[in-house]
Amino acid sequence: MSLTGTPFLVTLGVLCAVAVALPLALWSRVPGPRAARAAARLAMLLFVQATAVALVFTLVNNSNQLYDNWEDLLGTGDHVRTAADLGASGTGGIAVETLPRVRQTFEPGRGPGMRAEGGVLVTRLDGRVSGVHAEVNVWLPPQYDDPAYREHRFPVVELLPGYPGSSKAWFGSMDATEQLAPLMRAGRIEPFILISPRTNLLPGADTGCANVAGRVNADTWLSVDVPKMVMDNFRALPAPDGWAVAGYSAGAHCAAKLAVAHPDRYRAAVSLSGYNDPASEAGSLASRTPALRAANDPYVLLTRSPAPPPIALYLSGQPGDGYEAAQALDRAARPPTRVDVVFVPGSAGGHTMALWKPQVVPAFQWLSEVMTAEDAPRATPLARSSAGSTHAEPASGTAWPAAAARRP
Repeated sequence: MSLTGTPFLVTLGVLCAVAVALPLALWSRVPGPRAARAAARLAMLLFVQATAVALVFTLVNNSNQLYDNWEDLLGTGDHVRTAADLGASGTGGIAVETLPRVRQTFEPGRGPGMRAEGGVLVTRLDGRVSGVHAEVNVWLPPQYDDPAYREHRFPVVELLPGYPGSSKAWFGSMDATEQLAPLMRAGRIEPFILISPRTNLLPGADTGCANVAGRVNADTWLSVDVPKMVMDNFRALPAPDGWAVAGYSAGAHCAAKLAVAHPDRYRAAVSLSGYNDPASEAGSLASRTPALRAANDPYVLLTRSPAPPPIALYLSGQPGDGYEAAQALDRAARPPTRVDVVFVPGSAGGHTMALWKPQVVPAFQWLSEVMTAEDAPRATPLARSSAGSTHAEPASGTAWPAAAARRP
Protein backbone atom coordinates (compact mmCIF):
# COMPACT_ATOMS: atom_id res chain seq x y z
CA MET A 1 0.00 0.00 0.00
CA SER A 2 1.44 3.36 -1.05
CA LEU A 3 2.64 5.65 1.76
CA THR A 4 1.04 8.68 0.08
CA GLY A 5 -2.00 6.94 -1.39
CA THR A 6 -5.62 7.48 -0.43
CA PRO A 7 -6.18 3.82 0.62
CA PHE A 8 -3.46 4.08 3.28
CA LEU A 9 -4.85 7.37 4.61
CA VAL A 10 -8.40 5.98 4.76
CA THR A 11 -7.14 2.83 6.50
CA LEU A 12 -5.41 4.94 9.14
CA GLY A 13 -8.57 7.00 9.63
CA VAL A 14 -10.64 3.87 10.19
CA LEU A 15 -8.05 2.41 12.58
CA CYS A 16 -7.95 5.68 14.51
CA ALA A 17 -11.75 5.63 14.90
CA VAL A 18 -11.66 2.01 16.03
CA ALA A 19 -8.86 2.78 18.48
CA VAL A 20 -10.97 5.49 20.12
CA ALA A 21 -14.10 3.32 20.20
CA LEU A 22 -12.42 0.28 21.78
CA PRO A 23 -11.69 1.72 25.25
CA LEU A 24 -15.08 3.44 25.33
CA ALA A 25 -16.82 0.15 24.68
CA LEU A 26 -14.55 -2.31 26.52
CA TRP A 27 -12.82 -0.43 29.33
CA SER A 28 -15.02 -1.81 32.13
CA ARG A 29 -15.61 -5.15 30.41
CA VAL A 30 -12.04 -6.42 30.20
CA PRO A 31 -12.01 -9.89 31.87
CA GLY A 32 -9.29 -11.60 33.86
CA PRO A 33 -7.08 -10.77 36.82
CA ARG A 34 -6.09 -7.22 37.66
CA ALA A 35 -2.70 -7.40 35.94
CA ALA A 36 -4.25 -8.73 32.74
CA ARG A 37 -6.92 -6.02 32.77
CA ALA A 38 -4.28 -3.32 33.30
CA ALA A 39 -2.20 -4.69 30.43
CA ALA A 40 -5.23 -4.80 28.10
CA ARG A 41 -6.22 -1.22 28.95
CA LEU A 42 -2.65 -0.03 28.47
CA ALA A 43 -2.58 -1.75 25.07
CA MET A 44 -5.80 0.04 24.07
CA LEU A 45 -4.33 3.40 25.09
CA LEU A 46 -1.13 2.71 23.19
CA PHE A 47 -3.19 1.71 20.15
CA VAL A 48 -5.00 5.06 20.32
CA GLN A 49 -1.71 6.93 20.59
CA ALA A 50 -0.03 5.00 17.77
CA THR A 51 -2.88 5.38 15.29
CA ALA A 52 -3.27 9.09 16.10
CA VAL A 53 0.45 9.76 15.62
CA ALA A 54 0.50 7.74 12.39
CA LEU A 55 -2.52 9.63 11.03
CA VAL A 56 -1.07 13.05 11.89
CA PHE A 57 2.31 12.10 10.40
CA THR A 58 0.66 10.90 7.19
CA LEU A 59 -1.39 14.09 6.87
CA VAL A 60 1.74 16.22 7.40
CA ASN A 61 3.75 14.07 5.00
CA ASN A 62 1.07 14.25 2.31
CA SER A 63 0.79 18.00 2.74
CA ASN A 64 4.53 18.68 2.57
CA GLN A 65 5.55 15.64 0.47
CA LEU A 66 8.57 14.85 2.61
CA TYR A 67 8.72 11.10 1.94
CA ASP A 68 7.53 9.71 -1.37
CA ASN A 69 7.45 6.02 -0.50
CA TRP A 70 8.20 3.48 2.22
CA GLU A 71 11.84 3.16 1.14
CA ASP A 72 12.41 6.87 1.70
CA LEU A 73 10.70 6.79 5.09
CA LEU A 74 12.50 3.68 6.35
CA GLY A 75 15.85 4.71 4.88
CA THR A 76 16.24 1.62 2.74
CA GLY A 77 16.29 3.22 -0.72
CA ASP A 78 19.67 3.60 -2.43
CA HIS A 79 19.74 5.22 -5.86
CA VAL A 80 23.51 5.25 -6.29
CA ARG A 81 25.05 2.48 -8.38
CA THR A 82 28.57 3.86 -8.61
CA ALA A 83 30.27 6.99 -7.27
CA ALA A 84 33.57 7.39 -9.09
CA ASP A 85 35.87 10.32 -8.39
CA LEU A 86 34.86 12.70 -11.18
CA GLY A 87 37.29 15.47 -10.33
CA ALA A 88 36.70 19.20 -10.16
CA SER A 89 34.78 19.28 -13.45
CA GLY A 90 32.28 16.68 -12.23
CA THR A 91 32.59 14.77 -15.49
CA GLY A 92 35.69 12.65 -14.88
CA GLY A 93 37.15 13.90 -18.14
CA ILE A 94 34.18 12.60 -20.14
CA ALA A 95 33.16 14.79 -23.09
CA VAL A 96 29.44 14.76 -22.32
CA GLU A 97 28.50 16.11 -25.75
CA THR A 98 30.04 13.02 -27.37
CA LEU A 99 27.96 10.54 -25.35
CA PRO A 100 25.21 8.69 -27.23
CA ARG A 101 21.75 10.20 -27.24
CA VAL A 102 19.70 9.31 -24.15
CA ARG A 103 16.47 7.60 -25.23
CA GLN A 104 13.86 7.55 -22.48
CA THR A 105 10.30 6.30 -22.15
CA PHE A 106 7.85 8.32 -20.07
CA GLU A 107 4.62 7.52 -18.29
CA PRO A 108 1.99 9.72 -16.64
CA GLY A 109 2.89 10.71 -13.11
CA ARG A 110 0.75 9.80 -10.13
CA GLY A 111 0.13 11.63 -6.91
CA PRO A 112 -0.97 15.10 -5.77
CA GLY A 113 -0.62 17.69 -8.52
CA MET A 114 0.81 15.24 -11.03
CA ARG A 115 -2.30 15.23 -13.24
CA ALA A 116 -2.92 18.99 -13.21
CA GLU A 117 -2.48 21.24 -16.25
CA GLY A 118 -1.68 18.56 -18.80
CA GLY A 119 0.00 16.22 -16.35
CA VAL A 120 3.57 15.41 -15.39
CA LEU A 121 5.64 12.80 -17.23
CA VAL A 122 7.93 10.48 -15.24
CA THR A 123 10.93 8.44 -16.29
CA ARG A 124 13.67 6.51 -14.52
CA LEU A 125 17.07 7.65 -15.67
CA ASP A 126 20.39 5.82 -15.49
CA GLY A 127 22.94 8.59 -15.07
CA ARG A 128 25.82 7.59 -17.32
CA VAL A 129 28.27 9.99 -15.73
CA SER A 130 27.01 10.25 -12.14
CA GLY A 131 26.13 6.60 -11.55
CA VAL A 132 22.75 7.60 -10.12
CA HIS A 133 19.56 5.72 -11.03
CA ALA A 134 16.42 7.61 -10.11
CA GLU A 135 13.21 9.21 -11.33
CA VAL A 136 12.92 12.51 -13.16
CA ASN A 137 9.60 14.36 -13.52
CA VAL A 138 8.97 16.54 -16.57
CA TRP A 139 6.15 19.02 -17.17
CA LEU A 140 5.70 20.63 -20.58
CA PRO A 141 4.19 24.12 -20.93
CA PRO A 142 0.83 24.68 -22.67
CA GLN A 143 2.56 25.92 -25.83
CA TYR A 144 4.71 22.82 -26.24
CA ASP A 145 2.20 20.93 -28.43
CA ASP A 146 0.85 24.04 -30.15
CA PRO A 147 1.57 23.77 -33.91
CA ALA A 148 2.64 27.42 -33.89
CA TYR A 149 5.51 26.42 -31.58
CA ARG A 150 6.59 23.27 -33.38
CA GLU A 151 10.03 24.74 -34.18
CA HIS A 152 10.36 26.49 -30.84
CA ARG A 153 12.77 25.43 -28.13
CA PHE A 154 11.84 26.21 -24.55
CA PRO A 155 13.76 27.43 -21.50
CA VAL A 156 14.05 24.95 -18.63
CA VAL A 157 13.83 25.31 -14.87
CA GLU A 158 15.11 22.48 -12.69
CA LEU A 159 13.08 22.29 -9.45
CA LEU A 160 14.63 20.99 -6.22
CA PRO A 161 12.80 20.13 -2.97
CA GLY A 162 14.15 20.43 0.56
CA TYR A 163 15.51 17.59 2.65
CA PRO A 164 13.76 15.31 3.15
CA GLY A 165 11.59 15.98 0.17
CA SER A 166 9.83 14.32 -2.73
CA SER A 167 10.61 15.06 -6.37
CA LYS A 168 6.83 15.57 -6.75
CA ALA A 169 6.61 18.36 -4.15
CA TRP A 170 6.82 21.28 -6.58
CA PHE A 171 3.82 19.89 -8.49
CA GLY A 172 1.82 18.88 -5.42
CA SER A 173 2.46 20.93 -2.29
CA MET A 174 3.77 23.96 -4.21
CA ASP A 175 1.06 23.83 -6.94
CA ALA A 176 3.63 25.18 -9.40
CA THR A 177 1.91 24.10 -12.60
CA GLU A 178 -1.55 25.23 -11.49
CA GLN A 179 -0.14 28.64 -10.60
CA LEU A 180 2.05 29.07 -13.68
CA ALA A 181 0.14 27.48 -16.57
CA PRO A 182 -2.58 30.21 -16.78
CA LEU A 183 0.11 32.91 -16.82
CA MET A 184 2.01 31.06 -19.54
CA ARG A 185 -1.13 30.85 -21.68
CA ALA A 186 -1.71 34.56 -21.19
CA GLY A 187 1.88 35.39 -22.15
CA ARG A 188 2.57 36.84 -18.71
CA ILE A 189 5.56 34.58 -18.06
CA GLU A 190 7.78 32.50 -20.31
CA PRO A 191 6.59 28.97 -21.16
CA PHE A 192 9.19 27.03 -19.20
CA ILE A 193 9.73 23.29 -19.23
CA LEU A 194 9.77 22.24 -15.58
CA ILE A 195 11.84 19.26 -14.47
CA SER A 196 12.12 17.84 -10.98
CA PRO A 197 14.66 15.05 -10.41
CA ARG A 198 15.01 12.99 -7.26
CA THR A 199 17.47 14.54 -4.81
CA ASN A 200 17.11 12.03 -1.93
CA LEU A 201 19.61 9.55 -3.32
CA LEU A 202 21.05 7.79 -0.27
CA PRO A 203 19.23 6.21 2.68
CA GLY A 204 18.97 8.65 5.56
CA ALA A 205 21.53 11.11 4.21
CA ASP A 206 21.37 14.60 2.75
CA THR A 207 23.73 14.66 -0.23
CA GLY A 208 23.95 18.45 -0.18
CA CYS A 209 23.84 18.22 -3.99
CA ALA A 210 27.55 17.46 -3.77
CA ASN A 211 29.94 15.06 -5.42
CA VAL A 212 31.45 12.89 -2.68
CA ALA A 213 33.79 10.29 -4.14
CA GLY A 214 32.80 6.80 -3.11
CA ARG A 215 29.38 7.89 -1.84
CA VAL A 216 27.40 9.88 -4.41
CA ASN A 217 27.77 12.22 -7.38
CA ALA A 218 24.67 14.31 -6.75
CA ASP A 219 26.03 17.47 -8.40
CA THR A 220 26.77 15.61 -11.63
CA TRP A 221 23.38 13.91 -11.52
CA LEU A 222 21.61 17.26 -11.36
CA SER A 223 23.85 19.40 -13.56
CA VAL A 224 25.02 16.90 -16.20
CA ASP A 225 22.95 13.71 -16.51
CA VAL A 226 19.48 15.19 -16.03
CA PRO A 227 20.02 18.16 -18.39
CA LYS A 228 21.43 15.88 -21.08
CA MET A 229 18.39 13.62 -20.85
CA VAL A 230 16.04 16.60 -21.15
CA MET A 231 17.95 18.03 -24.12
CA ASP A 232 17.93 14.64 -25.86
CA ASN A 233 14.20 14.05 -25.44
CA PHE A 234 12.53 17.48 -25.58
CA ARG A 235 12.75 20.77 -27.48
CA ALA A 236 14.75 22.50 -24.78
CA LEU A 237 17.09 25.46 -25.11
CA PRO A 238 20.77 24.66 -24.61
CA ALA A 239 22.78 25.58 -21.54
CA PRO A 240 23.60 27.92 -20.09
CA ASP A 241 21.26 30.62 -21.41
CA GLY A 242 18.20 28.38 -21.50
CA TRP A 243 18.61 26.82 -18.05
CA ALA A 244 17.78 27.85 -14.49
CA VAL A 245 17.45 26.03 -11.17
CA ALA A 246 15.08 26.75 -8.29
CA GLY A 247 14.66 25.30 -4.81
CA TYR A 248 13.38 25.82 -1.30
CA SER A 249 15.16 25.11 2.00
CA ALA A 250 17.97 22.59 1.33
CA GLY A 251 16.97 22.71 -2.34
CA ALA A 252 17.48 26.49 -2.23
CA HIS A 253 21.05 25.99 -1.05
CA CYS A 254 21.56 23.54 -3.90
CA ALA A 255 20.08 25.93 -6.47
CA ALA A 256 22.41 28.78 -5.54
CA LYS A 257 25.41 26.48 -5.30
CA LEU A 258 24.78 24.83 -8.69
CA ALA A 259 24.42 28.17 -10.47
CA VAL A 260 27.52 29.71 -8.87
CA ALA A 261 29.59 26.56 -9.41
CA HIS A 262 28.43 25.98 -12.99
CA PRO A 263 27.81 29.21 -14.89
CA ASP A 264 28.42 27.15 -18.03
CA ARG A 265 25.32 25.08 -17.18
CA TYR A 266 22.87 27.56 -15.61
CA ARG A 267 22.01 31.18 -16.26
CA ALA A 268 19.89 31.81 -13.15
CA ALA A 269 18.88 30.41 -9.77
CA VAL A 270 15.97 30.93 -7.38
CA SER A 271 16.65 30.27 -3.70
CA LEU A 272 13.74 30.35 -1.22
CA SER A 273 14.91 30.29 2.43
CA GLY A 274 18.30 28.95 1.52
CA TYR A 275 21.65 28.92 3.29
CA ASN A 276 25.28 29.08 2.15
CA ASP A 277 27.28 26.89 4.53
CA PRO A 278 26.45 23.18 3.97
CA ALA A 279 26.96 22.63 7.70
CA SER A 280 23.70 24.52 8.25
CA GLU A 281 21.94 21.25 7.35
CA ALA A 282 22.73 18.67 10.03
CA GLY A 283 24.24 15.56 8.53
CA SER A 284 24.90 17.01 5.08
CA LEU A 285 27.54 14.99 3.25
CA ALA A 286 28.80 18.26 1.79
CA SER A 287 30.11 19.30 5.21
CA ARG A 288 32.13 16.15 5.93
CA THR A 289 35.49 17.81 5.29
CA PRO A 290 36.69 21.43 5.11
CA ALA A 291 37.42 20.99 1.40
CA LEU A 292 33.95 19.64 0.63
CA ARG A 293 32.36 22.33 2.76
CA ALA A 294 34.15 25.10 0.88
CA ALA A 295 33.50 23.52 -2.53
CA ASN A 296 29.76 23.50 -1.86
CA ASP A 297 29.33 26.89 -0.21
CA PRO A 298 28.04 29.40 -2.82
CA TYR A 299 29.45 32.33 -0.84
CA VAL A 300 32.93 30.82 -0.79
CA LEU A 301 32.67 29.89 -4.46
CA LEU A 302 31.57 33.39 -5.38
CA THR A 303 34.33 35.12 -3.42
CA ARG A 304 37.02 32.78 -4.76
CA SER A 305 35.88 32.84 -8.39
CA PRO A 306 38.63 34.13 -10.71
CA ALA A 307 35.98 36.16 -12.54
CA PRO A 308 32.42 37.06 -11.53
CA PRO A 309 30.10 34.46 -13.10
CA PRO A 310 27.49 35.75 -15.60
CA ILE A 311 24.52 34.49 -13.59
CA ALA A 312 21.45 35.95 -11.86
CA LEU A 313 20.34 34.97 -8.36
CA TYR A 314 16.90 35.49 -6.79
CA LEU A 315 17.27 35.01 -3.04
CA SER A 316 14.38 35.30 -0.61
CA GLY A 317 14.43 34.82 3.13
CA GLN A 318 13.28 35.85 6.57
CA PRO A 319 15.47 37.13 9.40
CA GLY A 320 17.37 34.11 10.69
CA ASP A 321 16.14 31.95 7.80
CA GLY A 322 17.86 32.77 4.55
CA TYR A 323 17.90 36.56 4.56
CA GLU A 324 21.37 36.96 6.04
CA ALA A 325 22.79 34.33 3.67
CA ALA A 326 21.21 36.21 0.75
CA GLN A 327 22.71 39.49 1.93
CA ALA A 328 26.14 37.88 2.12
CA LEU A 329 25.89 36.73 -1.51
CA ASP A 330 24.66 40.17 -2.52
CA ARG A 331 27.68 41.82 -0.88
CA ALA A 332 30.07 39.36 -2.53
CA ALA A 333 28.63 39.73 -6.02
CA ARG A 334 30.27 41.83 -8.73
CA PRO A 335 28.98 42.49 -12.27
CA PRO A 336 28.03 40.66 -14.37
CA THR A 337 26.70 38.62 -11.44
CA ARG A 338 23.22 39.89 -10.57
CA VAL A 339 21.71 39.33 -7.14
CA ASP A 340 18.14 40.28 -6.18
CA VAL A 341 17.32 39.83 -2.50
CA VAL A 342 13.71 39.60 -1.32
CA PHE A 343 13.04 40.24 2.36
CA VAL A 344 10.13 38.24 3.74
CA PRO A 345 8.86 39.46 7.15
CA GLY A 346 8.84 37.06 10.07
CA SER A 347 5.10 37.59 10.39
CA ALA A 348 4.61 35.76 7.08
CA GLY A 349 5.02 32.35 8.73
CA GLY A 350 7.81 29.88 9.34
CA HIS A 351 9.93 27.50 7.31
CA THR A 352 7.02 25.75 5.57
CA MET A 353 5.32 25.24 2.21
CA ALA A 354 2.84 27.96 3.20
CA LEU A 355 5.72 30.44 3.06
CA TRP A 356 7.22 29.28 -0.24
CA LYS A 357 4.11 28.51 -2.29
CA PRO A 358 3.07 32.21 -2.67
CA GLN A 359 6.56 33.00 -3.95
CA VAL A 360 6.32 30.74 -7.01
CA VAL A 361 4.70 33.34 -9.29
CA PRO A 362 7.02 36.29 -8.48
CA ALA A 363 10.05 34.02 -8.76
CA PHE A 364 9.00 32.88 -12.23
CA GLN A 365 8.18 36.45 -13.20
CA TRP A 366 11.76 37.28 -12.29
CA LEU A 367 13.06 34.29 -14.29
CA SER A 368 11.09 35.53 -17.31
CA GLU A 369 12.90 38.85 -17.01
CA VAL A 370 16.42 37.47 -16.78
CA MET A 371 16.07 34.64 -19.31
CA THR A 372 15.23 35.40 -22.93
CA ALA A 373 13.45 32.81 -25.07
CA GLU A 374 15.14 31.82 -28.32
CA ASP A 375 12.45 32.65 -30.88
CA ALA A 376 9.47 34.16 -29.06
CA PRO A 377 8.77 37.62 -27.67
CA ARG A 378 9.58 38.23 -24.02
CA ALA A 379 6.73 37.60 -21.62
CA THR A 380 4.70 40.63 -20.55
CA PRO A 381 5.83 41.54 -17.03
CA LEU A 382 3.31 41.29 -14.23
CA ALA A 383 2.38 44.61 -12.69
CA ARG A 384 4.18 45.54 -9.49
CA SER A 385 3.09 47.83 -6.72
CA SER A 386 4.44 49.15 -3.46
CA ALA A 387 1.18 48.55 -1.61
CA GLY A 388 1.29 47.48 2.03
CA SER A 389 1.78 43.81 2.76
CA THR A 390 -0.46 41.40 4.59
CA HIS A 391 0.30 38.26 6.56
CA ALA A 392 -0.98 36.10 3.71
CA GLU A 393 0.99 37.54 0.82
CA PRO A 394 4.70 37.98 1.37
CA ALA A 395 6.28 38.93 -1.96
CA SER A 396 3.45 37.16 -3.73
CA GLY A 397 0.82 37.48 -6.42
CA THR A 398 1.10 40.50 -8.70
CA ALA A 399 2.45 42.84 -6.03
CA TRP A 400 5.75 43.42 -4.35
CA PRO A 401 4.57 44.71 -0.95
CA ALA A 402 6.71 47.21 0.89
CA ALA A 403 7.31 44.82 3.78
CA ALA A 404 8.40 42.06 1.41
CA ALA A 405 10.37 44.05 -1.08
CA ARG A 406 13.38 43.45 -3.23
CA ARG A 407 16.35 44.87 -1.37
CA PRO A 408 19.27 46.42 -3.26
